[in-house]
Amino acid sequence: MNFRHLKFFVATAESGQVSKAASQLSISQSAVTSAIKELETELGAQLFTRISSGMEMTEAGREFLASSREILEKIEQAKRVAQKRSPVKGSISIAATYTVVGYFLPLHIDRLKQFFPNLDIRISELNRESIEEGLLSNRFDIAVALTSNISNPELETKTLVKSQRRLWAANTHPFIREGKATLEDISKQDYIMLTIDEAAHTTMKYWSKSPFQPNVSFRTSSVEAVRSMVANGQGVSILSDIVYRPWSLEGKRIGTAVTDLEIPSMDIGLAWRKGTNLGGPVQSVMDYFEQTFVTP
Repeated sequence: MNFRHLKFFVATAESGQVSKAASQLSISQSAVTSAIKELETELGAQLFTRISSGMEMTEAGREFLASSREILEKIEQAKRVAQKRSPVKGSISIAATYTVVGYFLPLHIDRLKQFFPNLDIRISELNRESIEEGLLSNRFDIAVALTSNISNPELETKTLVKSQRRLWAANTHPFIREGKATLEDISKQDYIMLTIDEAAHTTMKYWSKSPFQPNVSFRTSSVEAVRSMVANGQGVSILSDIVYRPWSLEGKRIGTAVTDLEIPSMDIGLAWRKGTNLGGPVQSVMDYFEQTFVTP
């Protein structure tokens, strides 16, 4: 058993599909499959049940997942301790939207504080309009936001992550068994509409390119509410991979499927005021994100 086994196992457990895990890790599906088989052989236990829509964890798999995450986190902590810490000093004010704060930023703030122990990092959670105003008035040095929603000509952006949007449905739903669905078929289902971070506006933009409309039965600003309602079979939704988790709070399974319409990705990245002299702490933070996501 080695680091590779654990990393591939956790990626498969969290995504629910070997193909998604392979894509996230930038490796072949066969490499993931082989690693899981080797791990199951060494442990003497079956970690997944292979089903039509992907990989469903067994009881042994769920127990091993907690231990695997703990081991991988310890490895990350050891790597951070071993890395040279930067002498950069000062403060930086970062604005971020709800989705970014909830599903993307915390891990990177932790790493930034490890790399720059003398840097005071201040985070503010705001909606896009307030962030744009704050950047233009110099209240914030930089923002980490949904760059796919920013079109202000006075701001510059750099996209770090493109998160694909897919159909979410209960794991027993016919859409999940088939692995795909048309917008016409989806329009006949109850639709759970997420509203936070302009999600509803974005949804209606790509639906408007088809002759169909979603049959919205419930609107909510809570991703967890969407997750629970979908898992309980109360409707379907289309959301990005970055907020996807295969289980609801009740422990029920959620599956994903592709659609016949090419749905735009949810892009996360950096934003700042044009003409700003990006030096010192701001440049150091930007360099971190570029090295993590952009640099080959």
